[in-house]
Amino acid sequence: MRSLLALLAAPCLLAASILPDAIGPALRTGAGQPSLADRAVWDEYGLKAWEAATYKSGKTTFTVTVWQLGDSTDALAAFDWQRPETAKPSKLAPLAATTRGGGVFVLGQYLLAFAGHQPTAAEFAAVGKSLKNVDITALPVLPSYLPAENLVPNSERYITGPASLARFLPAVPPSVAGFHFDAEAQLGVFHSPKGDMPLAIFNYPSPQIARRKVSDFEQLPGAIVKRSGPLVAVLLDPADRDAAERLLAQVRWQAEITRNEHVLTPLDNPGIMLVSIFKFIGILLLFAALSGLLLGAFRVLMRLIRHGEEPEVMITLHLE
Repeated sequence: MRSLLALLAAPCLLAASILPDAIGPALRTGAGQPSLADRAVWDEYGLKAWEAATYKSGKTTFTVTVWQLGDSTDALAAFDWQRPETAKPSKLAPLAATTRGGGVFVLGQYLLAFAGHQPTAAEFAAVGKSLKNVDITALPVLPSYLPAENLVPNSERYITGPASLARFLPAVPPSVAGFHFDAEAQLGVFHSPKGDMPLAIFNYPSPQIARRKVSDFEQLPGAIVKRSGPLVAVLLDPADRDAAERLLAQVRWQAEITRNEHVLTPLDNPGIMLVSIFKFIGILLLFAALSGLLLGAFRVLMRLIRHGEEPEVMITLHLE
C-alpha cells in the first residue's frame, strides 16, 4: 500500500519541482528537501517551498538550493541571513554575493544558493527563466539608511516580526518594536575603537507613530535613541557612547515627493505646428491634382476606346 502511494505521489513531486533539469551543460542528478534550522524565522519570511538539487557536468558536481519566500522583501531578509560572512558583492543580480565555492542570489521572491560552483551570467539567466511568477516589485529602501562608514561587511539583518527580532536582536521586546504597526527594521553592526555596536533602524508607517515609539525604546537599559521622520534608530548599551552619537547623527530620513510633470510634445511648439499644417495642405493639393489628372486620363482613354464618343452622355444647353 505504501509503495502504491509513493508511486502515485511521485508525479506530483516532479511537477512541483522548482529548479530546472539542466543548468548550462550540467544535468540534474538528484533532488530533495534539506532540513531547516530556525523554522520560525523562515515562516515569518513567508517560506512557501524549498528544494535542493545536485547537478553534474563531466567531473564537476555542485548543489543548488532554492527557497521560495513570500515576496521580494522576504527574499532580501533571507539573503542577509544566509549570506556567508566572507561573501563578496556580485553583479549578477541587484542582490547577489559570491564566495570561492559558490554564492547566494535573489530573483524576486526566490533565494538561490550555489555550493561548489559559481554560475555564469548565462547560467543564472537560465535558472531565472525556469522560476515561476517572479515578483518584480521594488526592494525596500530601509537598508539604504544604514551608514556605510565602519559597517561590518555582511552584518546586515532585516527584521520583519517577532521571530526574526528574537533571532537577531533579542534585547528588544516585540511589544517595544510594535510590529502591529507594520514595523520593519534593518540591523547592522559597526566597528568602533572600543568594540562593535549593533545599530537597528525601525521604520513605521508615519512620523507620528515613530514619535510615540521613541519613549518605549528609551526605557530599554542603556539605549540611545534617535528619531528621523518615520525612522527610529536604536543603539543598545554601546561600548563607545561618543561613537554611538556620531553614528546616530548619520541616520537621516529623506522624503521623496513624486510630481506629475507635463511632457512637451511637438504640438507644444508653434513653429513645428505651423510646418505640420502646411505639410498637410500640400498633401491635400497634391492629392487634388493627381485626382484631376487621373480623371482626365480616364476620359481620354474612354474616347479612344469609343472612337471619339464621349464616355458619358451629357446634356448641353446652347445658351449663346
